[in-house]
Amino acid sequence: MDLVEYKNIIIDLKEKFKTHQIRASIKVNSELLEFYWYMGKKIIKIQKNYKWGSKFLENLSKDLSKEFPDVKGFSYRNLKHIRQWVNFWDNEIGKQLVSQLFQIPWGHNLVIIQKCKNLDEAIFYVQNTIKHGISRSVLIHQIESGLFFRDKKAINNFDKTLPNNSDLAKEITKDPYIFDFLTLSDDYQEKELEKGLIDNIKDFLLELGSGFAFVGKQYNLKVGNSDFRIDLLFYHIKLHCYVVIELKTTEFKPEYAGKLNFYISAVDGELKSEIDNPTIGILICKSKDDLVVEYSLKDINKPIGVSEYNLTKELPKELKNSLPTIEDFKTLKGQK
Repeated sequence: MDLVEYKNIIIDLKEKFKTHQIRASIKVNSELLEFYWYMGKKIIKIQKNYKWGSKFLENLSKDLSKEFPDVKGFSYRNLKHIRQWVNFWDNEIGKQLVSQLFQIPWGHNLVIIQKCKNLDEAIFYVQNTIKHGISRSVLIHQIESGLFFRDKKAINNFDKTLPNNSDLAKEITKDPYIFDFLTLSDDYQEKELEKGLIDNIKDFLLELGSGFAFVGKQYNLKVGNSDFRIDLLFYHIKLHCYVVIELKTTEFKPEYAGKLNFYISAVDGELKSEIDNPTIGILICKSKDDLVVEYSLKDINKPIGVSEYNLTKELPKELKNSLPTIEDFKTLKGQK
């Protein structure tokens, strides 16, 4: 590549950017990312066809920054990010989603390609960001807590009990729930777990997902001459329904489903208005046998999802295998 060709590249990118700048007042993010995609593809093509190393990006960064001194997007670091971004998505599947990438902020795009392990996981977080309009900090939390692997995974009977709304109902559940923000005693009971979740209500709502509004804990429900207390009561703004959450610090037992079924019926009868959709129940247990849960929900007539909870994020298997054992530490200590 000679100097004339290089200058033509600068002129082309300069004119392209000016064109997008004019339209950027209307659609700032999408116009910028559309330009980044164009520039990224051009950079990759040039570096593939010509034997230019990192100096090409460094020179390109300096020259474009000189032309547009107020634009931060032409830093050497960001040009490398742009190239990485295009490389990640420039494939048969990714190309179909390019227009969706332009709908989320640049910072979100970088988080997704740098933290996701494969294309399917990345696609999930792109679409989840568009659907819920989440912040970058929430996106990072979702990826680091493995939402992709947990989303909609709760065992449930929604297909039977909510035939017209089952998919939306499944979207508000996950399995397991990660309560790594809690500090509990070794022999904690349900009251301590419940108190910890309420004391950390911001983190708890973040883990539950968008749409949940807290109504009350140990919510008193009078049925006939008897009083009953629901562990946690929420209202889901998007589904327009009450959500009853029961906590169990033991393994799932069939009778738990029966009790939750009663609570859901009571909320439908005593609290639900004509404009509300049917109440949903979520049972969160320390552990569960999936087959036992499936049989327990088979003849239940109210919508219930059953999940487990973890108090810590478990390390991926491959990372666990790479960590030194106690024996390794002893060996190292003996060598000193």
